[in-house]
Amino acid sequence: MYFQSSEPVHSSSDDDVLWDAYLGGDNRALGFLAERYYSTLERYGLKFMVDETVVDDCIQDVLLELWQNRHKISQTPSVKFYLLKSVRNSIIEYLRYQKRFISEESLHWDTALPDYFNAESLLIEQETLQHLIAQVNAQMAELPKREREALYLRYFENLSVAEISEIMEVNKQSVSNFLQKALNKLKTKWLVTMVLHLFFNFLQ
Repeated sequence: MYFQSSEPVHSSSDDDVLWDAYLGGDNRALGFLAERYYSTLERYGLKFMVDETVVDDCIQDVLLELWQNRHKISQTPSVKFYLLKSVRNSIIEYLRYQKRFISEESLHWDTALPDYFNAESLLIEQETLQHLIAQVNAQMAELPKREREALYLRYFENLSVAEISEIMEVNKQSVSNFLQKALNKLKTKWLVTMVLHLFFNFLQ
């Protein structure tokens, strides 16, 4: 079974319904979920500074394993969370195999904000947009990698602290600390929060 990258599919079917159907052996249901979240998984995977082909291979591996092991997999409170965690683990396994992963601190993390936003879509002037992005990128680059990842998962993917703690394999208090420390270090917190929310809303 091979899944091709595409734009998210807008479907009236609920994730839980599709997940149930997939667990029941419906490969089309897994295909719909793959289409819906492929770009999200790819965007997150590329943050780990690996080639796009590696990210795509890891996503394909996760989807293939999901299909092959469907009889062993149970319900999940969030399909998006489950897939993000699975892809993260797959990328770390790849980096470990390449001897590029020793600990969480050794993970590389792309600090740049997405580059496909435009001023018109955000209803602000182009110069203002570029200025905002430059400020946020500069401040994000100074943060520790784990704080950056926590911010990304919280603001870009809208995950809860509990979900982030499972994905990053730390306790919930650590995630809260990552987020709080990151926001405290950002000099113009109101500006950063506004931009993150603008981008998050645009992604939806």
